[in-house]
Amino acid sequence: MKLLIEDQFPTMTVATTKGDMTLPDQFAGEWFVFFSHPGDFTPVCTTEFVGFQKRFDAFDDLKTRLIGLSVDDLEQHHGWVDWIHTNLHVNVEFPIIDDHERAVSIELGMLRAGQAGSVTARSVVVVDPTGKVRTILEYPKELGRNLDEVVRIVKGLQLFDQTSLMAPANWPNNEIIGDKVLVSPAAKLTDDQIAAQHITKLSDWFRYRPVAEKQPRR
Repeated sequence: MKLLIEDQFPTMTVATTKGDMTLPDQFAGEWFVFFSHPGDFTPVCTTEFVGFQKRFDAFDDLKTRLIGLSVDDLEQHHGWVDWIHTNLHVNVEFPIIDDHERAVSIELGMLRAGQAGSVTARSVVVVDPTGKVRTILEYPKELGRNLDEVVRIVKGLQLFDQTSLMAPANWPNNEIIGDKVLVSPAAKLTDDQIAAQHITKLSDWFRYRPVAEKQPRR
């Protein structure tokens, strides 16, 4: 199957560097970011592992867990983690899935059965507390991921779930409305509500406002 946005993340038991885990149940009630790699001891993937770890606390603040995958076995994973610690002085805290048989990558549609190479196993999947897939990103082997964008995605999705407000392009540095956020065109608001929420209305469908913490959904 090819995993798509709005799908439920499939139930699977995986072996990881932190022990066996059943996904998505392991993170029930929490957000998690699943990110995959085509092999251990590769330069681009190593920079990504370090990048995810450097943002571990940022994800933790968002109550979001990290879990990696590489198309190698646990022995190689542990060796790679040790190399990163010894040479780059970074302690990788998140678990890494053993996928040397490629079963997980194939089940999630990141690789085709019988495919010789593993270069397409470079995905990021953001999953919400109900186990629903909310975002999928895919990258080629020659381009490292923008990990600040992954943090931004989680922040934007959580903002929407809490408030129904939508993040614009490049938020919080949008070229039109800066750090403000968009009001859904479907939201029916009175003039008093628009004034109280400091909403700027350019049309019935283009409205924006400052971010407010824990603004109730409408």
